[in-house]
Amino acid sequence: MTTTMTTRVTVALAVVMCAIVGADVAHARAVPMATALTLERRDRVEVGTLASTHSLVEAFEAWMVRHGKTYADDAREYAARMEIFAKNAAFVVEHNAKYALGEVSHWVGLNAFAASTREEFKQLLGYDASSRALKARQDGDYKNTWRYANVDVPEEIDWVERGAVTKVKNQGRCGSCWAFSTSGAVEGLNQIKTGRLVSLSEQEMVSCSRENSGCNGGLMDNAFKWIIENGGIDSERQYPYVALAEECEETKLRLHMATIDGFEDVPAGDEDALEKAVAMQPVSVAIEADHQSFQLYEGGVYDAHDCGADIDHGVLVVGYGIDHNTTHPKHHRHYWKIKNSWGQWGENGYIRIARRVKRENGQCGITTAASYPTKK
Repeated sequence: MTTTMTTRVTVALAVVMCAIVGADVAHARAVPMATALTLERRDRVEVGTLASTHSLVEAFEAWMVRHGKTYADDAREYAARMEIFAKNAAFVVEHNAKYALGEVSHWVGLNAFAASTREEFKQLLGYDASSRALKARQDGDYKNTWRYANVDVPEEIDWVERGAVTKVKNQGRCGSCWAFSTSGAVEGLNQIKTGRLVSLSEQEMVSCSRENSGCNGGLMDNAFKWIIENGGIDSERQYPYVALAEECEETKLRLHMATIDGFEDVPAGDEDALEKAVAMQPVSVAIEADHQSFQLYEGGVYDAHDCGADIDHGVLVVGYGIDHNTTHPKHHRHYWKIKNSWGQWGENGYIRIARRVKRENGQCGITTAASYPTKK
């Protein structure tokens, strides 16, 4: 469904409120079917309507309260945001009806981005694929000789449960996802090697890693390289995050709460190789995330068929497993567990993405540019 496609949605307010308050659709699969739901295609754009304009306003006001938003001082912005909200509400209802039928394995909701434009959402996607250089070692020999080539993988692993992952963080309105992916990988390796879990400074990388572009994007490999050249990285407590590309505080560059010796790439286009790496430590990856279904994701195993390999967002793979809770035979069960950097978005800050898919680059290009830090 695109913004130029006409969709008329008439639905009881209860459905919209269910999405607003974050009700678990996985445990209410009958909701889309039990409500007054009609979907009508048109040849021209119509704003999705709820049961009434009054109901839409109530739903929008409830969403603003929940997410701490206010547009009271600007009537035009209020109207524009409510229109975006209404279109996203229509998408939520239509998508979750597909979830109930087993056509997709994840559900969506009216989360904190429900009144954001696509352009605003894309500001969060700061992986700069244009500056990534393919390394010569990505050849047939490397696939047979890389560090974890001979690892026997467990059926499931979760580094969150093993104590190697810090709390979910929030990058704010700054395209610094690459820094959060990097810090998470180093935090995990540091805990595995030393037994200490220390939250590291994304702000130090945003402000001081010159090969990256601060809030305008960057690469995890460049950030790993910077940590090595700097001799380590400071803690989040001593160099806190401000979501701005401020001047580098050079006096703090000598404060090293974690160090790494190097970094390596996972053989590209190989889910088995990525499983081996994740079995050993959390791994930085880049994915394609500029989709409405990703923006509004709330739970389940994300398996969007239109999610390709135009990678634009840096995240952290912290495990993999099998969804034992879904009861629908069509739902995808195998997943990658990913830590995002958008606060309490998705499944408490995480997303599960389909694993073992029939695509060379995996779901959303997850195997395209995976890498991990190393330490003796």
